[in-house]
Amino acid sequence: MAKTDYVPKKDNDLLVWHDEFKAGVTAHGTALGLVAADLAAIADDNDDLHTDIGASVTADAASKSATATKRATVTRVVGHSRAYARRMKTASSYSDALGDIIGIVGPEDTTDLSTAKPTLTGTAKAGGSVEIAFDKSVSEGVNIYCRRDGDPGPVFLARDTVSPYVDNRPLLVAGKPEVREYRALYVVADAEIGNPSDGAVITATP
Repeated sequence: MAKTDYVPKKDNDLLVWHDEFKAGVTAHGTALGLVAADLAAIADDNDDLHTDIGASVTADAASKSATATKRATVTRVVGHSRAYARRMKTASSYSDALGDIIGIVGPEDTTDLSTAKPTLTGTAKAGGSVEIAFDKSVSEGVNIYCRRDGDPGPVFLARDTVSPYVDNRPLLVAGKPEVREYRALYVVADAEIGNPSDGAVITATP
C-alpha cells in the first residue's frame, strides 16, 4: 500500500515533525551516513523554522487584531457621522447646497433595473452542492434558476435576498459530477424585472 508524504503541511505539525527529525538524526544520523556539518545544518534549519513560523504567527495575529480594530473604528465613526448628519438636516437653516459642501448628500441613483441584469458566480462544494454568489443592486432580491441535463428548461430554485444562495440538491446520479447552468433575474414588488443574468456554468462534484 502506498504511503502518504511524511512531511506535514500545517506549520504547527511541521514544527513538531522537524523537532522529532532533529532529535532522531542527532541520535542516529552518523550511523546513517550524516556528518557533523549535516547535523549542524539540520539544527540551523530547525532554528529557522521556529523563528520564521513564530514570526508569521505573530504577524498574522497582529494583522487580524489591527483589522478588527479598524472595523470597529470605522463602524463607530460612521455611526457618529450619520447621527451628526441627521441632526444637521433637521436644522431650519439646512439646505442641500450646504449638505453638498459638508458631504452628506448622496449622489442620484441612476440604476435602471428594467435594462439591468444580475451578475452570478458559482463555486462547487462537497456533496454536490453549489454556492451561487449574486449582486442584488437596488432590487429586493433575485429569482434563481438552474438547468441540468435532462431538464426541459430552466427550473426555478428560489428567491433569495442575501448572497450567496446554496443549491443543496443531490446529484442526479450519486457519485457522478454534473454540469449545472444557473441564471437569475432581479425582483421588485414580487415581480421579475430586467434581463436574465449571463449563465454561470458550474460542475457539481461528489
